[in-house]
Amino acid sequence: MENMQNNDNQFVGTYDIKTWKKWAIAGVALVGVITTIYLAVVYYKANFMVNAHASFCSINDFIDCDSVAKTKDSQFFGIPLALWGMFLYTFIGLMMGAKKLAQTKLFKFMEVFKNPYAYIAALGVISFTISMVLLCISLFQIKKLCIMCVLTYILDLLIGILAMQDYSRKGFAEIFKISFYDFLSALKIKKYLIAFLVVAVCGVAFLTYTSVSLKLAPQVRRINSIQKFIKMNEKKENPYAPKSNILGDENGQVTLEVYSDFRCPICQVFNIIICKTVSELQNVKVVHHQYPLDAECNKYIPGQVHPGACVMALYALAAERQNNYWGFGSQLYLKQPMTDYDVWAIALEQGMDLDKLKADVQDPELVKKLEADIDLAHQYDLHGTPAYSINGGKVNMGILPDFQLKAELIKVGAKSK
Repeated sequence: MENMQNNDNQFVGTYDIKTWKKWAIAGVALVGVITTIYLAVVYYKANFMVNAHASFCSINDFIDCDSVAKTKDSQFFGIPLALWGMFLYTFIGLMMGAKKLAQTKLFKFMEVFKNPYAYIAALGVISFTISMVLLCISLFQIKKLCIMCVLTYILDLLIGILAMQDYSRKGFAEIFKISFYDFLSALKIKKYLIAFLVVAVCGVAFLTYTSVSLKLAPQVRRINSIQKFIKMNEKKENPYAPKSNILGDENGQVTLEVYSDFRCPICQVFNIIICKTVSELQNVKVVHHQYPLDAECNKYIPGQVHPGACVMALYALAAERQNNYWGFGSQLYLKQPMTDYDVWAIALEQGMDLDKLKADVQDPELVKKLEADIDLAHQYDLHGTPAYSINGGKVNMGILPDFQLKAELIKVGAKSK
């Protein structure tokens, strides 16, 4: 490696590698582009397509590319990591042909890259370092592994190693030093300095837009939305539940049917989401079906899951006789009473007739109503909660964030207030 001084007495440096290494880097970069294109498809299917088929790299609960793609960590500044990787490998490909491209009118700006392989080596080292951080997040935080992502980590390492001119004598610092001074040298040319500033401003504006809009990262918006309701549930807050048997419009043409369990933690959150969403819409009514995962009343579950859920369901049905199914039921979700005394305290807070509640909860008719709900849920082969359907359509397991549930309801006739 030869170093030289320019007229401003600044380090510029020259850097090149053997021909076979150049071809090897080209091959690795090509594999990287193909791999990141596939990962982009996995990301799109996981986050934008409903009921998409699982990718081939979703093998089990641990090796699961699809699940990793649905996490907040699969994006950076609102842009999928797959697209960042695609940009990296494409840029490396351009850098490899920098000298020839600089001879064309369209890519004349590539002449500023005097030592393209120094940039490639630096990018390889940086990207591999980032890859190791992502691997740790995958293993210790997400607790799932994307094997195609791991392939890109290996490719990053290979690029860094292959692009090193003589890593036995020169350290990584030398690579970054050459790249840094090469970059500074380019910025001394006024037109390239202006171009760099324009690109930088546009880049910041674009990343700000993607970070705020989350158009390319809907899973982040979904997670953030649901976390907001999780916090509300932790604070035992649900200002949207009416003290009534009716949630929504009694004669609404759009029907949202919900199957839930008062002891189910996710159901607790979904109840707040439903109450808020419906409070913002017209022409929607909610029908709530009891499906306690409690062997005391549910003969279809193999074992005890949520003890006490049957009793809470009966109390909610008893509250319906005092026209306070949703107000009282929502408090059951929030406060999770462990004894009859706790339930009675909630009833008194709601201004209900406690004696009537105690009498009604013993009525065999309520047991029959509860059993009818359980039988209905079993017809749909439900093995858990929550679940929901819209206008008698497919019964879906899980929950939706408020903005997505609202959009689904509007699609079939609901109207914003």
